[in-house]
Amino acid sequence: MNSITDLQRAKRQGRVISMVTCYDHWTARIVQRSEVDCILIGDSAAMVAHGFDDTISATPEMMAWHVRAVAKGAPDKLIVGDFPFLAHRKGEAAAFETADLLMKAGAQAVKIEGLRGHQEILRALVESGVPVMGHLGLTPQSLHAFGGFRVQAKQRQAADQLVRDALELQTLGCFSVVLEAIPNDVARRVTEALDIPTIGIGAGPDTSGQVLVLQDLLGMNPDFEPRFVRRYLDGSNLFREALDRFACDVRQGEFPAEKETYGCSKSSTA
Repeated sequence: MNSITDLQRAKRQGRVISMVTCYDHWTARIVQRSEVDCILIGDSAAMVAHGFDDTISATPEMMAWHVRAVAKGAPDKLIVGDFPFLAHRKGEAAAFETADLLMKAGAQAVKIEGLRGHQEILRALVESGVPVMGHLGLTPQSLHAFGGFRVQAKQRQAADQLVRDALELQTLGCFSVVLEAIPNDVARRVTEALDIPTIGIGAGPDTSGQVLVLQDLLGMNPDFEPRFVRRYLDGSNLFREALDRFACDVRQGEFPAEKETYGCSKSSTA
């Protein structure tokens, strides 16, 4: 799957979409060889790759570097690059500059959190040929306004508003919407109301597709255990065990062995 047309066709055909978030070249090369449909380069890179406490520290330049690395590693996947904090709230010129950075780095589309207050920016981007993926529910860039990472749209009024917002994103031209940390029945309502696909994370099984951060599904952070994550590998321990074996082999003189050592070429004598 390497285009937004493929993504939208998948919903029409009833085929569930798989998406992972990754941030660098070597993991993108693994995803390239997998059956995963598409890749999101999320602003969660600020946390996962750079060690910040939240996504707010991500910048357009940071995101462009990650997009470039992933795009080189997974040329046959649909690549979506995240707009970082406030990049779409500083006016049209700043939004276009960010879109320009991300798409010239290799993204085929961008993802923008929320709706209220930047509808015209979304419209302007779409009308200028920038494919935009929306993002509703828990929008991590607004975690301070939400009081932390909490499930959204639990009350009927908030759920109804989320459905209306999703419909408005579709009207503005978004080709897909991420739904994060919302009740399953709300995600189902949105998915049934929209013609465009929904991609869920912590939104239950009834969305058009699912996305997880690659490091989370590989079990690379054992201290991070949100309810919506399923670990498909005990990656943290597997990596640590490999490192411990390497350190042990070095200390015991078992690495490098002869087959891992370069010898001098034998000179011939006349």
